[in-house]
Amino acid sequence: MTSSSLQRRLGLGDAVFIGLGSMIGAGVFAVWAPAADAAGTGLLIGLAIAAIVAFGNATSSAQLAAAHPTSGGTYAYGRAELGPWWGFVAGWGFVVGKIASCAAMALTFAAYVAPAGWERPVAIVAVVALTAVNWFGVTRTAGAARVIVVISLGALAAAVTAAFSADAAPGWFSAETVWEGGGYGILQSAGLLFFAFAGYARIATMGEEVRDPRRVIPRAIVIAFLVALAVYAVVAVAVLSALGPAGVAVSTEPVADAAARSGWDWIDVVVRVGAAAASLGALLALIAGVSRTAFAMSREGDLPRLLDRVHPRWGVPHRAEVAAALVAVALVALVDLRGAIGFSSFGVLLYYFVANVAAFRQAPGARRYPMALQIIGAIGCLVLAATLPWQSVVGGVIVVAAGVLYRAIRLRVARRD
Repeated sequence: MTSSSLQRRLGLGDAVFIGLGSMIGAGVFAVWAPAADAAGTGLLIGLAIAAIVAFGNATSSAQLAAAHPTSGGTYAYGRAELGPWWGFVAGWGFVVGKIASCAAMALTFAAYVAPAGWERPVAIVAVVALTAVNWFGVTRTAGAARVIVVISLGALAAAVTAAFSADAAPGWFSAETVWEGGGYGILQSAGLLFFAFAGYARIATMGEEVRDPRRVIPRAIVIAFLVALAVYAVVAVAVLSALGPAGVAVSTEPVADAAARSGWDWIDVVVRVGAAAASLGALLALIAGVSRTAFAMSREGDLPRLLDRVHPRWGVPHRAEVAAALVAVALVALVDLRGAIGFSSFGVLLYYFVANVAAFRQAPGARRYPMALQIIGAIGCLVLAATLPWQSVVGGVIVVAAGVLYRAIRLRVARRD
């Protein structure tokens, strides 16, 4: 093994659980409040829109992964199919967006387990601890993801059962509550809820570590997506019916609050354990995915070359993992949860826009899915990105512009040399 190559150790089950570890934790305990604030019960329509866009993105990612089984995900696909600048914009959007997701998941974990006033220190400890887990090899990451997903799904099943056992909030599903946010509010909720489905990117970014990637990665992406969609739909209905849209919008712990309506004394502990596990699972997979993309970008010179190293014993891009963790820790100290979710959604929507365009441009022999899915995915990404909260859009545009400027300066310096 060279200093810049990874080992193929993951099978189909490993890949599916890493994807589920990202998606089941990437929003199921965190995203309902901002989505309900934007659209009320209309977030159910937003969830359907997000799912349609995400399915287009997932099939584009699967089609590209089958043709380009390497690390970096859409960064590598964009370079191969569209050119270096497209790849850079996708990779930069992914890295900055998903580091924001790392902060969001660490803060979600802390919100459920930390004593009042200790949320940020606990979140920082979580980032450091899971970076250490990733350091010791991708098979340990996959093994931890399996355990975490099982715990999360068990806790969600108990929480949903408890929420449905409580009396439904009066009028939670009506024409007024569905349309109270209007079309713009529904689209904004879809953009926020898209945050929940982005975990399948973790599978694609690890294409250099999956056995038989042309067969395994497309299957793993679709399986993980469909399971996560079913879970999100059930949890959305349970939370809305128990708390009502207004109650969800103001809740900092909507799943726990919905389950508590049952009156079951023990359910709060179960939900908190599940929320903690789900958030840690997402954080674990996020650190792995961000570091692989940063590693791929460094290998091409689009990020500093010092990140282009693989640990000689553990076979992981350890420098890229540490760099990602350091930035995530800084964000944990500086941003709030809702801001992190919106900013993450902007970066990831940009990433998948490039994925859809790249898949659209693939040769007929590489095509696995109808071109209509790529068109729906690309247009959907642009619409959802434009309807995110304005602070997220402005922040995202500034950070992307900074990345473009950085690469332009680097290329100019390289030409002079």
